Amino acid sequence: MELLNTLALVAMLVSALAIIVLVLMQHGKGADMGAAFGSGASGSLFGATGSANFLSRATAIAAVVFFSSLMVIGFFHSSAKTELGVMGGVSSQSASPLPSDADKSKASGSVIPE
Repeated sequence: MELLNTLALVAMLVSALAIIVLVLMQHGKGADMGAAFGSGASGSLFGATGSANFLSRATAIAAVVFFSSLMVIGFFHSSAKTELGVMGGVSSQSASPLPSDADKSKASGSVIPE
């Protein structure tokens, strides 16, 4: 189970990096002016409209992989039944009751006349 958790974590990291790269590679609606300054090289690689279609589909696939691996990791952590947080490692101890007045006087050394 630990191996599957590690694989899901690796898949999540790789897909997150892929999403970042793919989003940065996509052209916005105002990218026509940018193409005049040399960023139109992707048009020759994917065709005239192929780059937008390919990049958007690749981004969608990476997003599906990211969210599915996130759900798998969340499932494993919820089923682990481990206590997380600040008080996770503290053992619960019952508090001792307060001493009564008679116990206080015996502890101080004074004798109560009977």
